[in-house]
Amino acid sequence: MAGYVAVNGVRTWYDERGEGEPLVLLHGGFSDSRDFHGNLGALAGRFRVLLPERRGHGHTADVPGPITVELMAQDTIAFLDEVVGGPVRLVGYSAGATVALWVAVRRPDLVDRLVLISGAFDMEGMIVRPSGEGPLPPPLVEAYAEVSPDGADHLPVVVAKIVRAVAEDRGLKPADLGAVTCPALVMAADDDIVTLEHTVELYRSLPDGYLTVVPGTSHTLLQEKPDWCTRVVEDFLTTGPQPTWMPLRRSPASPS
Repeated sequence: MAGYVAVNGVRTWYDERGEGEPLVLLHGGFSDSRDFHGNLGALAGRFRVLLPERRGHGHTADVPGPITVELMAQDTIAFLDEVVGGPVRLVGYSAGATVALWVAVRRPDLVDRLVLISGAFDMEGMIVRPSGEGPLPPPLVEAYAEVSPDGADHLPVVVAKIVRAVAEDRGLKPADLGAVTCPALVMAADDDIVTLEHTVELYRSLPDGYLTVVPGTSHTLLQEKPDWCTRVVEDFLTTGPQPTWMPLRRSPASPS
């Protein structure tokens, strides 16, 4: 079931599938909810899966003004308050992971479990950043044109807004991540556009962080190993921590 909801003055499109406890999936940048077709979308067999599309993305039209991580996080918070009205399992991919992290920092009461896939808390951790130089990849333009109410000609406007936001982004600091109170899984490819050093810093800065690196994959790991990624995410979302034999970071004797 797909429809619209007004959040922060943005007529936001979202899809809803399945029944059960709410699971919200946040897509990547310059993309839409189709990021989760053939992979995490299958979790609708176990959860009430909600797939909102952010301002200027997918079926959600652009609105006057910038497109920043902070604004998109505020939109997501408003969406959770309006559509769900309580804590959710929140999964973000790429730029969606950054938005999800901001949500968990700003409103930890709304996030029961958090999964961050190929995301960064600061743009300094990115090997490749959005750029307005050169022609846009035809598949990106075609995918945008298929669903955007603004039409293909508006895509360069959205790109320019995001490029500017990235250039001006202050990002989060490692100390900010201490506000995330829920268990949080950090997932990345072993050949990602986020540095492994940054991924490890993200994991270590989360109070209850977990880490998985998907071997033999790139930033499009959800498409390259969909079953592997879905299985790991589902396991994290549905089971509690398992006891380990030689804990160091999680040992009761470890320094806080």
